[in-house]
Amino acid sequence: MKNLQLVSNDFENEGIQTSPTTNTTADEQLLDAYSQAVISVVEKVSPAVVNIDVHRQLQSRRRNNQAFMQEVRGNGSGFIFTKDGYILTNSHVVHDATKIEVILSDGRNFIAELIGDDPDTDLAVIRIDAPNLVAAKLGDSQSLRAGQLAIAIGNPYGFQTTVTTGVVSALGRSFRSRSGRLIDNIIQTDAALNPGNSGGPLVTSHGEVIGVNTAVIMSAQGICFAVPINTAKMIIGSLIRDGKVRRGYIGIGGQNVPLPRRVVLFHELSLESGVLVISTEENSPAQKAGLQEGDVIVGINQQPIANIDDLHKLLTHDQVGVRSQLIVLRRYQKLLVDIVPEESPGG
Repeated sequence: MKNLQLVSNDFENEGIQTSPTTNTTADEQLLDAYSQAVISVVEKVSPAVVNIDVHRQLQSRRRNNQAFMQEVRGNGSGFIFTKDGYILTNSHVVHDATKIEVILSDGRNFIAELIGDDPDTDLAVIRIDAPNLVAAKLGDSQSLRAGQLAIAIGNPYGFQTTVTTGVVSALGRSFRSRSGRLIDNIIQTDAALNPGNSGGPLVTSHGEVIGVNTAVIMSAQGICFAVPINTAKMIIGSLIRDGKVRRGYIGIGGQNVPLPRRVVLFHELSLESGVLVISTEENSPAQKAGLQEGDVIVGINQQPIANIDDLHKLLTHDQVGVRSQLIVLRRYQKLLVDIVPEESPGG
């Protein structure tokens, strides 16, 4: 015990122990470096962040049950991603808008045109005709790592540049959009998403946009989600070119069902669930192909299907008008059913 005490005293005498003053200085320097990083990002990106004021016409009813149109207003954020005025935001911010007004960070005000809207990924593109615009740089969400610094910037309700910081809490989350489809590879962050910040950018410490802030779990503290920018890159072209994203459609009502183990083994299936066909829509590809109520879809084009989300993922725009082959269980038989998906009416 004495030897241990002597060693400790030697270290102390040699000045190896750090004084409280030194610790305080190091903490201050670290905090200052963090602050400088955030300040630099905000100065770089905030000129591209806009406030979006939306007008909608909704049908309401008076007490005498007489219908009338009522104008309601909504608010959100977005960010300019090209210098000729294209702005990325959330679909739920601008969907069904009769008038879209954009306020820039410098106070300028413009009427925007809705270019394209995709509720399935909760993304939309609008455009303004304005000079001297600053565009945010799009990054690579594929290169993100959990624990990485994340900065959420918005421009809600006319309050110029609201900033929250945190880290990337998790990657690869799935989130169901308002249309019912599943959005994959969602970014989870603890950078607080304030009301009106939907559609604003989630940014790295280098000032590159890695996501579009989209939702918050109201019952949880500090759990926010952003659509990855790589997903946005894939659909921006379709929204600008067509105003929508084309997806395949076969026209069934279905639900996920587990398969008995003996059925899985007998038919040599790789998954233990499938999609039960509850109904087929009139004159739909499913009805034309002869699908019946009670059929269970377990694959398409040799790709296994465990649930409805798997089916949605495989019914891409590339499949529209192309003959495909469904793997179907009908009673005790496994059948191959030819089907030609059409473009989704909701596209």
